[in-house]
Amino acid sequence: MEEPEPEPEPGAGSSPRRFTWEEIGLRTGRGHPQQERWLVIDRKVYDISQFYRRHPGGPRVISHYAGQDATDPFTAFHLDKALVRKYMNSLLIGELASDQPSFEPSKNKLLVEDFRELRTTVERMGLFNPNHLFFFLLLLHILLLDAAAWLTIWYFGSSLLPFLFSALLLGTVQAQAGWLQHDFGHLSVFSKSKWNHLVHKFVIGHLKGAPASWWNHLHFQHHAKPNCFRKDPDVNMHPLFFALGKTLSVELGMKKKKFMPYNHQHKYFFIIGPPALVPLYFQWYIFYFAMQRRQWVDLAWMLTFYIRFFLTYSPLLGAKGLLGLFLLVRLIESNWFVWVTQMNHIPMHIDYDKNVDWFSTQLQATCNVHQSLFNDWFSGHLNFQIEHHLFPTMPRHNYWKVAPLVKSLCAKHGIEYQSKPLFTAFADIVHSLKDSGELWLDAYLHK
Repeated sequence: MEEPEPEPEPGAGSSPRRFTWEEIGLRTGRGHPQQERWLVIDRKVYDISQFYRRHPGGPRVISHYAGQDATDPFTAFHLDKALVRKYMNSLLIGELASDQPSFEPSKNKLLVEDFRELRTTVERMGLFNPNHLFFFLLLLHILLLDAAAWLTIWYFGSSLLPFLFSALLLGTVQAQAGWLQHDFGHLSVFSKSKWNHLVHKFVIGHLKGAPASWWNHLHFQHHAKPNCFRKDPDVNMHPLFFALGKTLSVELGMKKKKFMPYNHQHKYFFIIGPPALVPLYFQWYIFYFAMQRRQWVDLAWMLTFYIRFFLTYSPLLGAKGLLGLFLLVRLIESNWFVWVTQMNHIPMHIDYDKNVDWFSTQLQATCNVHQSLFNDWFSGHLNFQIEHHLFPTMPRHNYWKVAPLVKSLCAKHGIEYQSKPLFTAFADIVHSLKDSGELWLDAYLHK
């Protein structure tokens, strides 16, 4: 089905309007012309100024590409592209002028074309096709661990050892359910978005007690512009708690800003980082988010988790034991989550958005951890962070298959493909925090 031509401007005739990259680059929603937001997909120019707030993926993720070419992120994030394009027809205002390149002149033409060719090859290889048995077994092992945790206390009692063992099992359930909800959230399990969304709500809501809408709001922004300050919410801990990245840390020091003693951040990370994120921040913020945004369906799913936890464990543990178990489980989950998710990003390049091509954007912000059965399970296959960021809807069991092709493209263009042992990746978090803290201190004292 052909797309209808956009409505012509008065006196403009029947041909579509033509635009230059200079004109498009001004429409970022900031400065002049105020509030206009345009973006480009496959040479077509769309005005999202009135639409971005209604964007199903959230207003911020689409706004992050205002004034830019969004072809690659559009391709990466959407399953049924033909359907989405039909809804986009009303936003179409023209196309790039014939003398304009298909993407910004500042981007590496050969690299962009090579990556798009790689994408086509990967699709032809069937690497976006999920193995449903794989994901069923992941869900089954989570449910079995959940049941084993309850049976441990029910059979052995609530003395210290059974209590701690049950907490460890439940912490594992929370971590593994976190990786599984990530699969559904990225639409990588079913071919239809609606089924991914439905099971996502069950896994993150009923098995973890968190809202799917909250995860979508934050995580898609992270994927769209990873490690880009003010666009990736995962680096919003800069500058209030941490000084991140070489550029931003020096900038902060030169501005004589000191919200924390950043030269000691590699030490206090062990206090306010892994142990605290989930129990002291996420735990209350998810309820605030769901209620403030009136996500009542998500809130209902969340409540089923807390009701089930209360009904199954309070008869065995009483109120104090129930609260202690819950906090210990969140503590285990928090440490697991933070170390795994930050090992791929904090040691990498962190800066403002420079609008580089999709491939370079992802490679400079991500690194891998060596493949092994344990690393795959422990990290939910996020040890293949590079491949995941390049192809976010790809089922995780296929990352290892596409990795050699990605390495080959990196080698061709002289781009570093970083992969390291698991504990080296953990240590690099601390080392990078120490380095950026020292850079901040030097700039704060001497520049």
